[in-house]
Amino acid sequence: MFSGEQTQKMDTKGRTVIPSKMRDALAERLVVTRGVDKCLFAYPESTWEALEKKLSSLAFTDKNVRSFNRFFLGGAEPLDADKQGRVLIPSNLRGYASLEKEVVWVGIGDRIEIWNVDKWNEQLNEYIESEDAEQKLEELAEYMAGLGV
Repeated sequence: MFSGEQTQKMDTKGRTVIPSKMRDALAERLVVTRGVDKCLFAYPESTWEALEKKLSSLAFTDKNVRSFNRFFLGGAEPLDADKQGRVLIPSNLRGYASLEKEVVWVGIGDRIEIWNVDKWNEQLNEYIESEDAEQKLEELAEYMAGLGV
C-alpha cells in the first residue's frame, strides 16, 4: 500500500525518480495510465493485471464501458525503473498530465498518482486555503463516513 507525497525533478527526457519509500513498497514494475483530474495513475503490475481483467470483462456493448476502457486501458504503459530508480514517462502521458520540471508522487492506497506540481497544489489549496475549506473537509468526512470509513 502506498501513502505520502514527494516532489521529484523530471529531466528533459521525461525521466523522474520513484520516491524511495514508494520504491521500497514496490516489488514489481509500475503500469502508468491516464487518471482522472489530469494526473496519472500508476499501479504495481499485479494490481494492474487484476484491474485490467475486471475492466475487460465488462460488456463492450455498453458505450460508457467502451469510452472508459479507451481512456484508461488505452493509455496504459509499463514502466521499468533503471538502476537509479528512474522511470521514463512516455511523452503522451506527460502531455496529458502537463508534467514538466517537477512532479509530485502521491501514494493513494493501491495506486500512486503522479501530478504536475502546480495542479497538485491547486487540489490541496481547495481544502486548505479556500474560504470554505473547513466546510469542504467536513462534507468530505461526512461522505466518507457514509461509506463506512
